[in-house]
Amino acid sequence: MNAAAYADRPAVRRHEPMARHTSWRVGGPADVYCEPHDLPELQAFLAELPADVPLLWIGLGSNLLVRDGGFRGAVVCLGKGFAQIETLPDGGLRAGAGLPCARLAQHCGRAGLAGGEFLAGIPGTVGGALAMNAGAHGGETWQRVTAVQTIDRAGTLHRRLPEAYRIAYRSVSGPPGEGFVAAEFAFEAAPVEQVQAAIHALLRRRAATQPLRLANAGSVFRNPPGDFAARLIEAAGLKGLTCGRAQVSELHANFIVNLGGACAADIETLIDTVQARVEAASGVHLEPEVRRVGEAS
Repeated sequence: MNAAAYADRPAVRRHEPMARHTSWRVGGPADVYCEPHDLPELQAFLAELPADVPLLWIGLGSNLLVRDGGFRGAVVCLGKGFAQIETLPDGGLRAGAGLPCARLAQHCGRAGLAGGEFLAGIPGTVGGALAMNAGAHGGETWQRVTAVQTIDRAGTLHRRLPEAYRIAYRSVSGPPGEGFVAAEFAFEAAPVEQVQAAIHALLRRRAATQPLRLANAGSVFRNPPGDFAARLIEAAGLKGLTCGRAQVSELHANFIVNLGGACAADIETLIDTVQARVEAASGVHLEPEVRRVGEAS
C-alpha cells in the first residue's frame, strides 16, 4: 500500500498495534487502521481503498486473535461514531454497529423491552454480534433482527432483510464484501422491573462463572451438538493449562486468559493444544469460535 495514502485523514493510522484493539491485548501491527468518526468518513475511506487490499472489520476486538506479525491490509473499527441507538416508529430499535451489546441490553432494560437480555452477556459490539450470530443463555442475535444496513467496498449502503443471510449457530453468511453498519431489532414490551431483574441475574451469573478480571476473548470454542466445549475441556484435565503467559481459565474452561504479557503465539498454541487433547480424550473435534487472522512473527 502507498505509504502516503490517507496521510491527511485523522481517522487513519498506519502500523497500528492491534494489541490496543483486541480484548486479549495481543496482536501485531495492522498496515492501515481506520476508526471513522461518522458514515461519510467511512464511505470515503472505503471508496479510496484499493479493491485488492484485505479488509478486516472489528468492534471491541473480542472473539479475535491477531497474530504477532500483524495484519497485512486495512482494519476498520466501528466505535463511538457508530454507537447510536434510536426508537423506530413501529417500536423497534435501530442500533449502530459500533454500539456495545451490553449498552443495547441496558437500553432495553430502561425501556421495558424483553427479549434482548442475553445481549448483556455478549462482550462485543452489535456489528460483531451480527457477523457471528452471537448468543448467550438461549438467546441469539439474529432471532431479534428485522433488517440490517450494510456497506460495500465502494462505500455504497444497502438495506438487507434477514432472508438475505444464511444463519446458523455462531455462523452468518450473506452478500460478500459487505460490512454491517447498523441493525433494526424487534423486542416485546414488558415491565421494566422484570427486564432489569433478568439482566441483573444474568450479569451476576456471568461475574461468578467467567474470568472477567483477566483479558480474554470470550468463549474460544463453539459448543458441539449436544454438549458443551467447557465440559469437554475440563473433562480432559486442561483447566489451568498454560503456555507462556496464556492460560486455560481455572474458572471457565472455554476461556483462555492473558495473565499479563502473553503473546498471540502463546494463545494460538494453547488453542491448538486444547483442540488436539480434547479430540484425543473424547473424540470430539472442537471448532474455534475465535477468528484467527494475520501473520506469525
